[in-house]
Amino acid sequence: MIREAVARATSRLRATSDTARLDAELILAHVLGVDRSYLVIRDEVVLAPLVASHYADLIEQRVAGVPVAYLLGYKDFWNSRFTVSPAVLIPRPDTELLVETALRWLHGRPTPRVLDLGTGSGAIGLSVALERPDASVDLVDRSPAALATAEINREKLHVRNAQLFEGSWFDPVAHRCYELILSNPPYIAPGDPHLQDLGLQREPLDALVADEGGLGDLHRVAALAPSFLVPGGRLLLEHGHDQGADTRAALNRHGFVDVQTLRDLAGRERATGGVRPD
Repeated sequence: MIREAVARATSRLRATSDTARLDAELILAHVLGVDRSYLVIRDEVVLAPLVASHYADLIEQRVAGVPVAYLLGYKDFWNSRFTVSPAVLIPRPDTELLVETALRWLHGRPTPRVLDLGTGSGAIGLSVALERPDASVDLVDRSPAALATAEINREKLHVRNAQLFEGSWFDPVAHRCYELILSNPPYIAPGDPHLQDLGLQREPLDALVADEGGLGDLHRVAALAPSFLVPGGRLLLEHGHDQGADTRAALNRHGFVDVQTLRDLAGRERATGGVRPD
């Protein structure tokens, strides 16, 4: 029965997941193609042998550290459901701060041009594009596999005001300028103990780790961005909770003004932005 299957899976997951019951329910709902509420309403339904076998296999993958989002093939972010794969980072709730801030900064700017660097699944740039259909949004990533995932999301979400470009940072958009540049670059230092987390071990390392103690890509984007911003344009970078001061210093060093760091709901410094002077 559903009730017993969820109970067994929850017990199996407790050693490796802080959200064992939720994981068990999400995975079974996915296997059955139903909402989680169905599991409660119809908890006495007997699982067919093939369904039970598939469910058990996915639970064992979760025990081994495969993130739930990869098992389901999607992650909800902002107002949309994004396809994800092991080729891209799983969008985190913290990153919604970039979308929220971008929309606030773009308010009152007609037909803005926006750049999302290191787009991965496209979650940041496509969310902005959906909220601002008058905007022109460019999404850049050096990984062909990541861009393929972003293209799936662009088509699935029917986004017509976004373009995808393959290449490293600003290389593919060398002759363009923007009102807003957004990026969630790699910012974890090599050897950081967080990289031993079973879930992070499954995500693409080159989208997580940067040189210079995790600050290398933050510094690179800050240094190059002024050449790609219109006067009065803004840069917004996500970073680690302990990297706010270093990121502010980098933006100040490269001529940005009105540099400010934004905090997440837990009060941690999570993103820093600045303005290219007129």
